[in-house]
Amino acid sequence: MTTHTRTAVAGDQALASGAAKARGVQTLVPRRRLRAVILDWAGTTQDFGSLAPVGAFVEVFARFGVNITTAHARGPMGVYKLDHIRAIAAYPEVAALWEHAHGSVCTEVDVQAMYGELVPIQEAVLPQFCTLIPGTIEAVAEVRARGYRVGSTTGYPRSVGEIAARHAVEQGYEPDVMVCADEVPAGRPEPWMLLRAMEQLRVFPPHAVVKVGDTVADIEEGANAGTWTVGITKTGNYVGLDREELASLPAEKKAEMILRAADKLRDAGAHYLIPSIADLPPVLDEIEIRLALGHRP
Repeated sequence: MTTHTRTAVAGDQALASGAAKARGVQTLVPRRRLRAVILDWAGTTQDFGSLAPVGAFVEVFARFGVNITTAHARGPMGVYKLDHIRAIAAYPEVAALWEHAHGSVCTEVDVQAMYGELVPIQEAVLPQFCTLIPGTIEAVAEVRARGYRVGSTTGYPRSVGEIAARHAVEQGYEPDVMVCADEVPAGRPEPWMLLRAMEQLRVFPPHAVVKVGDTVADIEEGANAGTWTVGITKTGNYVGLDREELASLPAEKKAEMILRAADKLRDAGAHYLIPSIADLPPVLDEIEIRLALGHRP
């Protein structure tokens, strides 16, 4: 399906409630076909630039004598963190560094050992990166005002996800459900977290659900579950800068980085691309119209 950029459009209309009719008022209100929006965490609703996971991966590999780059750490972002370690270790240049440091290839035993150290690192550093991305509170309020449920999925294990969720609640954001990657048979790009969230919210069919995230894995998760997908460009993993760093860039450089992020998400199959969660509501309007016309993801 063709990827669309954000477009501000009005939803289709239906007659108002019986109470309004009883008053003799024929008010028009939108008829809603969407039922839920499922949001990612880092880079989407929290942690502008998705910074928290990067440092943790760099540190854990360093503890095992291998110096990886931030590009290595960001490459598989969005997947379950255990799978993330496997993916980094499989990069040819990282595999060569590992073999040089250890005299042997990186095995599953090594991967499990790194994961055992990664989780407490993430638990320790995450509170520094839990600030909500601007527009999150307002966008979620608008989603709920339309009668949609709000869910979330994350590549974090439950112990780390709960830290993110606790800090989000303190700032006024609390999704109806949160599903973590260690609670399902496999994380992204497989669809099980998203399907579990839909089950817990009791929303269906998949075309009545929108998945929003900042990584290729998020988009593939939504595609594999049969939902609409919205890719976040400016605040996410592929730009990878906090607000101040991004604001300090020359306009051309900033635009170039956002465009590169958009290209990756578009190539992954995102139905829509937006700079940040603040730009989500108009996309929901357009999806409502497309559903009314019989379109499907």
